[in-house]
Amino acid sequence: MNTLHLRNAELEDLPAIVDIYNSTIPSRMVTADTEPVSVESRIQWFHDHSPKFRPLWIAEYNGNICGWISFQSFYGRPAYHATAEISIYIHTDYRGKKLGPFLLQKAIDACPGLNIKTLLGFIFAHNEPSLKLFQRFGFQKWGHLPNIAELDGIERDLIILGRRISSL
Repeated sequence: MNTLHLRNAELEDLPAIVDIYNSTIPSRMVTADTEPVSVESRIQWFHDHSPKFRPLWIAEYNGNICGWISFQSFYGRPAYHATAEISIYIHTDYRGKKLGPFLLQKAIDACPGLNIKTLLGFIFAHNEPSLKLFQRFGFQKWGHLPNIAELDGIERDLIILGRRISSL
């Protein structure tokens, strides 16, 4: 993947970020949103990220946006400042091409520089590809919230995966 690189997201990237996010909604495997979100509704979320604390990265392949990674604060309390939730979303055209492992490794590698000691992933129990990906990278099941989400009349479990990051 010589032409794949990560960069900090810019506001101009928000429509592409939203398009990729919205493309996952119909599968009912990735997000609890059931209807597409608007660019306008995600502006504050975008501004909640910062390159040195909670980055939002764009993955580009041959100049095309192929995915994104978001680090978000956990629970919004100061004592959790070294814990972040990670989200990875990949454009439809790039799914199944080993981009997920590349992005997750980049996120893990960046944690010491971001002062993150614990990474969390919130993944639906029926999203086996994402669960397997995170588990391959040393994430363990730290929580199971049964029947917490309802998608199209089906109650779904949420799994919380966690990983401690060793300082380098």
